[in-house]
Amino acid sequence: MAKRLPARRLDGIDHNPWVEFGKMASEYDVVNLGQGFPDFPPPDFAVQAFQNALSSDFMLNQYTKAFGYPPLTKILASFFGKLLEQEIDPLKNVLVTVGAYGALFTAFQALVDEGDEVIIIEPFFDCYEPMTLMAGGRPVFVTLKPSPTQDGELDSASNWQLDPTELASKFTSRTKALILNTPNNPVGKVFSKAELELVASLCQQHDVICISDEVYQWLVYDGHQHVSIASLPGMWERTVTIGSAGKSFSATGWKVGWALGPDSLMKHLRTVHQNTVYHCPTQGQAAVAQSFQHEQLHFGQPSSYFVQLPQAVWRYRDHMVRSLQSVGLRPVVPQGSYFLIADISDFKSKMPDLPGDVDEPYDRRFVKWMIRNKGLAAIPVSVFYSRPHQKHFDHYVRFCFVKCRMSPRSRPWTRSCGNGRMNSGPDAACSSWPHLVPACSLPGCQPFPGWA
Repeated sequence: MAKRLPARRLDGIDHNPWVEFGKMASEYDVVNLGQGFPDFPPPDFAVQAFQNALSSDFMLNQYTKAFGYPPLTKILASFFGKLLEQEIDPLKNVLVTVGAYGALFTAFQALVDEGDEVIIIEPFFDCYEPMTLMAGGRPVFVTLKPSPTQDGELDSASNWQLDPTELASKFTSRTKALILNTPNNPVGKVFSKAELELVASLCQQHDVICISDEVYQWLVYDGHQHVSIASLPGMWERTVTIGSAGKSFSATGWKVGWALGPDSLMKHLRTVHQNTVYHCPTQGQAAVAQSFQHEQLHFGQPSSYFVQLPQAVWRYRDHMVRSLQSVGLRPVVPQGSYFLIADISDFKSKMPDLPGDVDEPYDRRFVKWMIRNKGLAAIPVSVFYSRPHQKHFDHYVRFCFVKCRMSPRSRPWTRSCGNGRMNSGPDAACSSWPHLVPACSLPGCQPFPGWA
């Protein structure tokens, strides 16, 4: 056709790192520690809930309410109302979406207008920038700065800090929204209450909306506490809080997410929703509703999945930290999320001339080298930065550590048990976590043999 085909809102956002590195990982049949999903099953009660949704009521094969299956919106309102100390109306303050990704897209489309500035804290989950641009907004970036560590000292995500003066300087009369991600992907930083209070005060001072991506809120380690910014004084009225059943119940393929907030904001999200997807699959919503009902009965107790899950996953995290150290990488220990990043500066100094395009950041070339030569896939951290800042952070790569069982190609990380299953942790058998991983008697794992 002679006419321009793509809409101008797609200019500059056609490249997607997940497509690029996912395709390359599949071509080389590698162990994929790039993409963030568990390789263990959801808890038994969640699986049973989905089976019940498939077989118990044939009407669950039909449409439900456009803005959410009523039992799900009710339990989300009840569950999160207690946590946020708000009276949440399931009809006015809750919207069920196609995953948290759908909630983010709906929020940007509903609340960001042509010329609006959106403050994005980097490193950031990579969809925030293109979603801002598609809505006509202008991304404004503020960077978490890592503090120096002593020789031999492990770096921690808690060392990555916002500069309060720099953050304040990003707010202008054109600022419409700030996107917050805690726990942060990719660094794994859990923002402290003091840090959130700083963000909250600036949002209130400048009359700015906060879009708070909290999909990893249950995956917090080492005694750290997740705080929802909407729970702070004066912030419920200006915050859209986004969550994910996939991350909550280790079922990322279910693609059930939600947005919570005041009706003054949510009514605009409902307008976008009713004119785009309109409705999310009923059976998945029914399964998530039943799963939250189970969690509400057990919340805060040792029997709660939201208690058990982080207790299991921190073992995988610590095993990966040790494995990465053993081959000369310097991990940044995360406080939360599925991910950790590792400093590859030593490799950069020893192998500076890896193949790749002239202007290609080093971490991308390094990940491609790992895929081709070591059978291991990760994600370069530079993809989580704005273009001007990528060159300053091209010496990190991101690994996903919510893995217990992997393919035979994963033997640098795990060893096959006698029953053909995989062990995950270095210190305990898989049977310690019976609803997370299959029973296994192998006491340990072998990290990265053959790396040079």
